[in-house]
Amino acid sequence: MAERAWATAGRGRDSDPKALGRIRLTGVGLVVLAGVWAVLSCLMFTVWAPGEQTQYEDYRAAEPCAAGATAAEVAAKDCLVTWHFTVTKTEAVPSGRTKSYKVSLKDRDGGSWQGSARFGDSGPLFDELHRGDEVTATGWRRAIVVLSKDGVRQNTSAAPRDELQANIAAGAVAALLAAQSLVFGAIRLVRPAACAPFVWEPYGRWLVCANAGVGVVVGLASVWLGAPWWTVLVTLPAGVCAVMAYLVRRQRRAQAPPAKPARSARSAQSAKSAKS
Repeated sequence: MAERAWATAGRGRDSDPKALGRIRLTGVGLVVLAGVWAVLSCLMFTVWAPGEQTQYEDYRAAEPCAAGATAAEVAAKDCLVTWHFTVTKTEAVPSGRTKSYKVSLKDRDGGSWQGSARFGDSGPLFDELHRGDEVTATGWRRAIVVLSKDGVRQNTSAAPRDELQANIAAGAVAALLAAQSLVFGAIRLVRPAACAPFVWEPYGRWLVCANAGVGVVVGLASVWLGAPWWTVLVTLPAGVCAVMAYLVRRQRRAQAPPAKPARSARSAQSAKSAKS
C-alpha cells in the first residue's frame, strides 16, 4: 500500500498546466535553496569552523599582560588583561526557551566605565553575585572572558570554546539540507506530475527534522566525549539514515492492511465436525 501511495501521489493533475507550472516553480525555488545551503556549508567548513578553532588556540596560548601595559602593548602581545569591577546588577534574561545571565559592572576605582558580562548558565559564580560585590575580570581582545570572586571563576559567553565538533556538525547539516533540497527540486523539474515520494509530507518533513535533530545530538555528544572532529562526518549521515529507515518502516507498517487470522486445518476440521 505504501508503494502504491508513493506511485500515485502527485498524479491526477497531469492535464493541468497551471498545477504543473507551480510544481516546477517550487522545484526552481528548492534548487536555489540548495545553492544557499551549499554556500553556507562551504563557509562553515572553510571559514567559520577553522576561525573558531584558531581563536580558541590563540586564547589558550595567551599569557597575562605585564603590569602597566599600554593598550598598544596589549594589542601587540595579544595577552590577558586583569580588570577590577563592582557588580551593580544581576539578572536572568529570557532568551526563547532558555535564559542568559547578565551581570552589570562598573569601574571599581570610581571611573566612568560601565559594562556587562553574560553567562550561559547560572553556576558556579553567577548565583553567588550580589550588588556591590567586587569581582576580578579577565579580558582578552577587548572582551570579558572570565569573572572571578574569592577564587570562584566562571567563563562568560564571550570566552572562546573548543567546540570544533559542533561547528563541523553544523556544516554537515547544511550540506545534507543542500543535498535534500537539490534532489527534491530536481525531481519536480524532471517529472512534476509524479514527484512522490520526494514531497514534504511526510518524508521531506521527516528528513529535515532528522537532519536537525541528529545534528544537534551528534554535535553535542562529540564535544562532550571529545571525539575527533572527523567522526562527525561519519556518524551524522549514518544517524540520519537510521532515523529515516525507522520512520519509513513505521509508516509502511501503519499503512499495511491488518493481517487476517489464519485458521489451522485442525480448527477447520473441528468446526466442521461440530456442525455435523
